[in-house]
Amino acid sequence: MATPTTTVISVWFEKKKGIDAKPLIASTAADPGAALLCRALDAIELPCREVAPGNELLFELARKNVYILTTNIAGLKTGGTVSQLWARHERFARDVASEVMDIQDALTGVRLDRDALIAGMLEAFDGDPKHGCTGRSAPARRARAISHANEFRLAVPTLRSLAG
Repeated sequence: MATPTTTVISVWFEKKKGIDAKPLIASTAADPGAALLCRALDAIELPCREVAPGNELLFELARKNVYILTTNIAGLKTGGTVSQLWARHERFARDVASEVMDIQDALTGVRLDRDALIAGMLEAFDGDPKHGCTGRSAPARRARAISHANEFRLAVPTLRSLAG
């Protein structure tokens, strides 16, 4: 097997113009430059940790995807913050997350531990409970998820019920 030449990071901080960077949880990085990248982020007080390439990296990328798609797509219906989503609409959020994970399974050909992915999403919720669920990209993310579901002939009834 070839030696990896690309460093991959799952970024878990938000940075907007005029506002300090705000980490939710530690970003994760893998492959050749991961140690250097994590040292650089740690130096500016943005937590980072190295993960192994392969399944560990895949899990971290999937966790980020579950977080983003679940909050954005569910938020199209519920609005509010991530803590409100979970406190007031947990069943709905779980349904959205389950369908997002169905799509990820189809895209990657790997079925990851769903309970661990939900726990990882909740860890990020705890990192910024007041984080808004939707942003301007939410409708496009929903459309892209449904497009992937169509490609793999997945039912995803909850996601489809939100299509506008």
